[in-house]
Amino acid sequence: MADREIETLREALREHVNALAVDIGPRTPSNGDSLVRAAKYIRSVFEEAGLPVKEQDYQYCDKRVANVLATHPTATGSSAYYVVGAHYDTVPGTPGADDNASAVAVMLELARRLSHERLKAPVLFAAFTLEEPPAYLTGHQGSRIFVRSCRTSGDRVLGAIVLEMVGFTAPRQHYPYLARWPGYPAEGNFIGIIANWRSWRVGRAVLRGFRKNIGLPVESLFLPFNGRLLPETRLSDHASFWDAGLPALMITDTAFFRNPNYHLPSDTIDTLDFTFMAELVKSLELALLELPPAQTSS
Repeated sequence: MADREIETLREALREHVNALAVDIGPRTPSNGDSLVRAAKYIRSVFEEAGLPVKEQDYQYCDKRVANVLATHPTATGSSAYYVVGAHYDTVPGTPGADDNASAVAVMLELARRLSHERLKAPVLFAAFTLEEPPAYLTGHQGSRIFVRSCRTSGDRVLGAIVLEMVGFTAPRQHYPYLARWPGYPAEGNFIGIIANWRSWRVGRAVLRGFRKNIGLPVESLFLPFNGRLLPETRLSDHASFWDAGLPALMITDTAFFRNPNYHLPSDTIDTLDFTFMAELVKSLELALLELPPAQTSS
């Protein structure tokens, strides 16, 4: 990617993270209208890109919360589509720059750059709310609300690509015990693709796209039993799709195995690697071009 294009992407990504993690800060139901403000910002970026947007709102305690959904032109009128998603809430007390403003920023730039591109596969962009505790793994988790809605409406999710903490690099990479076999790099400069066995086809297509971008190293891990042998691999919205029998991937910088600021007030914008994030946007663009169209996907 040309230096000028990288710099343009870096600036756009920084603007999104700044809006979420600095201007709004912690995005939780207990922090005033922070979730409403975040949803409004995300919606505005989608709309500026020319994408149709709807909010999937629901009640959580005494709050109205919402998933923000934007449809790429290829998915207009389609009941079968791929999902590119990221949660926009945080745990209390952290600005959540990496967790998960980094992922929302990448998703927004991906949507903006692809808004006028012809894709062979229909894509829906989803900003999920309430991924973090105490809503995590409950019926109030935004991605679980989304999956249930798809079942009710008869929509078919061809595969979900969930972005979870994608902005941190480090000189050293740690791994969960069961993943400490030879071959994974010692340096934390790569992006990870985590999938279950059911997601093999979608995962291999995405991996092919990622490998076309030599500017971003990529590693992959395909797991049996929906990742239950390695519970750390289930800690995001992709597990909502796995548990519903739907193919899904998590794209991640490996979270707390690399980032010491996980769920802490120190998860700030100045800790992020925006060049790394810019390269991820490019990799995702290439990956979406590899996705099989709806009529041939299983």
